[in-house]
Amino acid sequence: MCRSIKPLFNFEPPVTEDEIHAASLQFVRKISGFNTPSKANEAAFLAAVDAIAVTSRHLLSSLETNTAPKNRTEEAAKARARAAQRYSR
Repeated sequence: MCRSIKPLFNFEPPVTEDEIHAASLQFVRKISGFNTPSKANEAAFLAAVDAIAVTSRHLLSSLETNTAPKNRTEEAAKARARAAQRYSR
């Protein structure tokens, strides 16, 4: 859907509020088609971001796994390597 939304579950250190908010904002931007809403739509836009952030926080705290948490630094390095390969063509 949106390449800038990254998985947030099962990482060490755990996800931050800023990361949840950023993912929620990207999701609302994607489905609304607005990067920045008009003044008429701003309240609905921001309410949607907040609602999705609350739901995302609830989801992440409810999920369970038996696997060890992934290291953020290692996962970021893997993503950079994949991007370098994809865009070097």
